[in-house]
Amino acid sequence: MAVVYPALAAVAAYLVGSLSFAVIVSRVMGLNDPRTYGSKNPGATNVLRSGSKAAAIVTLLLDALKGWVPVVLVKWFGKPYGLEEGTLALVGLAAFLGHLYPVFFRFVGGKGVATALGVIMGVSAWLGLAVLLSWVIIAYFFRYSSLASLVASVFAPVYYLFGDGVAWYEDNWVLLSMAVMSGLLIWRHSENINRLLKGTESKLGKKAA
Repeated sequence: MAVVYPALAAVAAYLVGSLSFAVIVSRVMGLNDPRTYGSKNPGATNVLRSGSKAAAIVTLLLDALKGWVPVVLVKWFGKPYGLEEGTLALVGLAAFLGHLYPVFFRFVGGKGVATALGVIMGVSAWLGLAVLLSWVIIAYFFRYSSLASLVASVFAPVYYLFGDGVAWYEDNWVLLSMAVMSGLLIWRHSENINRLLKGTESKLGKKAA
């Protein structure tokens, strides 16, 4: 059972992560499918381009929640079942991968910023607030969600490394999970990076045609 419980927890986290709330919320609120306009990314930032701030906020919260819930469930209730730090890191990564490659939506998902933040919040509220603050500062001054996400994703494992007092060479699964999420976030933003370099990236609040 030492392997079964972590595996089941990871599968459950992946399925939760596969709920594409950008699409679900848009359907419920009678909006266009976010995969058909703007960046075509099923995420809160693109939902905002529909003109509905309420839909974007609900999407953001639910996407973050699906990353937070699996982590805190393992954190609060996992020990009696042998679910330790390794499983916590695993379920966080699984929920994140579910958002990127959702089984319920033909494996076409979003970029994972809100879900990654939810995972980080589950690991540590202070760490999550530090990452969120980094995102807010960059977004406020530069008005680019993608740039803010890139900066926050780079700093997240750095904050954890120094804030938690861990060493990179230690057996630290949470740090490894964060580093993997950071790398995937940067990779998923490759098109945004190209547009930022060309000066053609859409700014926050700009409504999609």
